[in-house]
Amino acid sequence: MHKVTALYHHPTDPEAFEKYYTETHAPIAMRIKKLAHFEVTKFMDTPDGKPAYYRMAELCFATAEDMMEALASPEGQAASSDLAMFATGGVTFLLGSYEVLK
Repeated sequence: MHKVTALYHHPTDPEAFEKYYTETHAPIAMRIKKLAHFEVTKFMDTPDGKPAYYRMAELCFATAEDMMEALASPEGQAASSDLAMFATGGVTFLLGSYEVLK
């Protein structure tokens, strides 16, 4: 299995980020073809303080080819283009393979 991980940096307006992400961006991302699994995480403060990232999204695909096709597809490009609308803190992307151990 392969995944795209999006690590969102802290937005300038968390409330606006959450509203847009939930109501607009996530539905756009969920239209990506060959998407096997879509998972999001909102990070919590730790005893050491604020985490380096605000939120994480993981888009999983059966194969590397499926992942690359999905990113290049109109739906993938729509999700990518939409980032400027809400990711005011910036976003870091990682692509990789994964395995479930348990």
